[in-house]
Amino acid sequence: MLKRSYNLNNLLKKQKVLVIYGPRRVGKTTLLQEFLKQTKLKYKLDSGDNIKTQEILSSQDFDQILSYAHGYELIVVDEAQQIPNVGMGLKILIDQVPGLMIIVSGSASFDLSQKIGEPLTGRKITKNIYPLSQKELLNKYNKYELKEKLEDFLIFGSYPECITSASKQEKINVLEEISNSYLLKDVLLLEKIKSSSVLMKLLKLLAFQVGSEVSLNELARQVKLDVKTVDRYLDILEKGFVIKSLGSFSRNLRKELSRKYKYYFYDNGVRNAIISQFNSLADRNDIGQLWENFLVMERLKKQAYTPIYTNNYFWRTYDQKEIDWVEERDGKLFGFEFKWGDKKVKEPKLWKETYDNAEYEVISQNNYLDFIL
Repeated sequence: MLKRSYNLNNLLKKQKVLVIYGPRRVGKTTLLQEFLKQTKLKYKLDSGDNIKTQEILSSQDFDQILSYAHGYELIVVDEAQQIPNVGMGLKILIDQVPGLMIIVSGSASFDLSQKIGEPLTGRKITKNIYPLSQKELLNKYNKYELKEKLEDFLIFGSYPECITSASKQEKINVLEEISNSYLLKDVLLLEKIKSSSVLMKLLKLLAFQVGSEVSLNELARQVKLDVKTVDRYLDILEKGFVIKSLGSFSRNLRKELSRKYKYYFYDNGVRNAIISQFNSLADRNDIGQLWENFLVMERLKKQAYTPIYTNNYFWRTYDQKEIDWVEERDGKLFGFEFKWGDKKVKEPKLWKETYDNAEYEVISQNNYLDFIL
C-alpha cells in the first residue's frame, strides 16, 4: 500500500469538518479506509451515493440528523458531493453534537464547495489530494529509482493504478478508462453540459499548448463557441481537477505581460491519454511540455503537503524573455526556469534589473528532485 502524505489524525479537530477534495480514482477512498483501520475513534462510514443518507443529511430535520450521528465520535462520508445541501446537514451536526469530528470527501470541488462553503464558514478544514507525488513514491522507490523511472512518470503520470500496473498496456488501459469514463463525469453531471465532445476538443487544444500562453479568442474560434462560454468551461475544468491555471506575474512594468494564463494538466498521463500519445521520449517532440507539466504539478503537490505558502506565476515580457515558474513568498520572489536538456540558460537581464532581490535557478534533470521533494 502506497502511503499518502496526509495524516488524517493530525488534521482532525473537534467541531470541524475535514473536507478532502480530489479527482476521481486518485485514492481518496483508500486514504479514508486506511485511516479508519487504525483509528480508535468510534466512527460511522457512509457514502453520498446512499439514498437514505442523502435524505437524512439534506432534510434539515434536527431530530433525524442528530439521531443519525448519535453515539459516534466521528462521521465519515465519502462522495459527499452527491448529497443535496450537504453543508446545512453537516452544520447542524457540528453545532449540535459536542466533540463530534467529521470527514467528507468529494471529487467535484466546485459542486461540493458550493454545497459546503457558506454553511460551514469557520467550521471546515479543506485539503486537496493529487495523484501520487514523487515524495510519496519515496516510500516505494529510492531517489536513484525515481530518476530511473522518470520517463514513465512523464508519459504515464502517477495515478495510483498506473503506478501499480505491471505493463505499459495496463497503464494505457487505466488512463484511457480515466479519461473516457471518469475525467468529465462530474463536470457533465453537475454543470448539465450535454456533450463532452466540445470539452474534449478544448482539452486537446490545451494539451498541445502546455507551457504556452493561451488565447481565449483563439480557443473560442477553434471550438466554435463564444469567449465567455470558453472561459466558463475552463473554469469548470479547473474546478473539476482536470487542468490547473497559472497567471502571469507583473508589477505593471510596461514590458511585462499581464493578465495572461497558461494551463497545465493535473496528471501527465491524462494529458497524454487525451491526445493518444504514449510513445517513448525518443520518439516525441513534446518533451519540454511533458517536463514542464510534470515539474509544475509536483511542485504544487510539495506546496500542498509540506505546506509552503506562496503565490505562483509565470513571467514573460513582450520581447519573449521568460521565466517558467515564479513563487512570491515571504516578501521575496523566486524564479525557476525548467530545462530538459543541457543547454546553458542565462538569467533574464530585465528580471534582475527590475527585481534586484529576486532569486533565479534553472531546474534540470540534475537537480529536479531537490525542487519537488
